[in-house]
Formats: sequence, structure tokens, C-alpha cells
Amino acid sequence: MASKYEAEVYRCMDPSIELHDRTDNPLHKAILKNYCRHVHLEGASMFEEITAPDMMADDPVYHITWGEKPFQVKGRKGVFDFYSSIGEIVLWNSGDLVAVADWGIADEMWFHQMSTGAELAKVGHAGLKDDGLYLVHSLQAFIWPYDENALLKGEHLYEDKSTLKIEEIDPAEFMPASRVREIHVECLAELEERWGPQYWVWKR
Repeated sequence: MASKYEAEVYRCMDPSIELHDRTDNPLHKAILKNYCRHVHLEGASMFEEITAPDMMADDPVYHITWGEKPFQVKGRKGVFDFYSSIGEIVLWNSGDLVAVADWGIADEMWFHQMSTGAELAKVGHAGLKDDGLYLVHSLQAFIWPYDENALLKGEHLYEDKSTLKIEEIDPAEFMPASRVREIHVECLAELEERWGPQYWVWKR
């Protein structure tokens, strides 16, 4: 039986797609296409594609405030290594309030992380049982700057720690990372069907 959270993963980029469809500015549409593809590539663990020159600017900088020790990640190699370090943690977003401008994306959302306590410790969640199954929620603001070619320049992830909630969940509600990767691969195929081959490359 599928987890009740699978539907949220399938729908996680719907607000961004809807914004794209009512946006006329070509640069803004290109940024939103990159954003949608990036999130699904990340969920599918396709990190080489995320950090490729047709998706990301030369010197990206990430600012991340998860856990007790905020940190920065710099460069494509650093970004690749950061994503790889997340391991088997399932990530998804919901309730997005997203906006796009010439400089990039602003998105306030509920951000969710699901995994074992041992895996969640990798992103700063301490004091959990290693073999426990947990769901982490918090309200976060994502600021993603883009360049004039609709290439990602970085991610600034700001967490409202007053909203942070960590709950142990029933195994029936758990989504293994392998299943969530399958969902994101399906969503990537849907984006290509919707927008065509190489839709993420901005052709002026």
C-alpha cells in the first residue's frame, strides 16, 4: 500500500508550473522551467544533471540553515558533493507561495524530510533513534538567484526554526528513497512531454 505522502511528492511543483503558465516574460518562464526540473532531478538523485553547465552557473554558492550549524557550499563540485551526502533522505515541499523575477525565485513553503534517525543526523537533526522512522517539517523560504541566461547561481535556504516539528511515523506511512526517486523520474518525463526536449535550455 502506497504512503499517503506520495501524492504530495507528485504535486510538489504544481504551484511553480501554474505560475509558469500564467507568466509572459520569457526569462521568467525559463527560470521556472529550470526550477521545476532541478527539484525533480534532485529527488531522482540525478546530481550530475543538476550541476551541468546547461542548468547551473559556473560558481554557485549555497547558504543552508538546516540543523544547528548553518553552512555554505561553493562550486559545482561542492554542490554535487552536498547532494550526494544527503543519502537516503526523502525531501519534498508543499503549500508553496512562489514568485519569479529577473533575479530569480522566491518560494515560501513547508519543507519535509523523511528518513531514519541515522540518515537525518547527516543534515543536523540530533537525538533521534538511529533506526527510527521520522518525518521532519518546517516552514522555509527558498531564495534561488539566477543569471541572465536562466542558470542557477545558488540556493539560500532559510528555516523558521520556531515551526520545526519532528515526529516518529508508522512504517506504513514511510516512503523509501527508491520509491520517491521513481516518482521524480515520472515527473521529469511529464515535464518533457509538457514543454518539449531540452525545455530547460533558454533559447532567446
